[in-house]
Amino acid sequence: MANEEADFAPFATLLGQVLEKLDSGHVYFVVDKVSKDNTLGLCQALSAQNPRFVTVWAPQTRNVVDAYLAGYRAAYDGGHALIIEMDAGLSHDPRALPMFLRVLNEGNECAFGSRFINGGSTADSEWSRWFLSKFGTLLSNWLLGTRMKDMTSGYQGFHRHVVGQFLDYPLKSTAHFYQTELRYLLRKKRYMEVPIHYRAPSASVSPKAIRNARQTLLYYFKRRLLGEKCYL
Repeated sequence: MANEEADFAPFATLLGQVLEKLDSGHVYFVVDKVSKDNTLGLCQALSAQNPRFVTVWAPQTRNVVDAYLAGYRAAYDGGHALIIEMDAGLSHDPRALPMFLRVLNEGNECAFGSRFINGGSTADSEWSRWFLSKFGTLLSNWLLGTRMKDMTSGYQGFHRHVVGQFLDYPLKSTAHFYQTELRYLLRKKRYMEVPIHYRAPSASVSPKAIRNARQTLLYYFKRRLLGEKCYL
């Protein structure tokens, strides 16, 4: 989470919806130095009010992937059997949470949110952002040999042992391509795609993020051509 103070009221509403869909468990907020407003203080106040809310202060993060992994590490160290990642910026609908839990409790090790399967959708998004996600999925499937309908969604869930495996793996991504990298590395796990409704508040993806995505994709494509082991 970063600079969410202006939108904290709808965020608090989102949290209420999350708790409605979860019978138990905890919600982890990851805040790092990118946040220049009072997001950290507001999260800490919520944690003081409700022990199910855990604020993770992660000043050591160097990029968004470090922030994601800080949240996973905190949840893993918390001993949770199932761990679900969702965006704090109101992009992900908490009504999908029961489906993620059902998929993970029915023998699957991973549950990946998908906008591009029956029941999924993308709303309030610029055409360019939709195209980037769709094209990224098609290109990744072609170069990496995967068969998922959505390779770029950040709404996903895992069993604890899977999280432990990728926490110890030297990921190449430093930006949002990490979602695709994870799906590629976990392609041999038992997984199912879950339809999600996605709202994109921003149409922009930085040139640096696109450059890192291209470099990471080519890295794994070359390893695949050489027949090297690339899965967890």
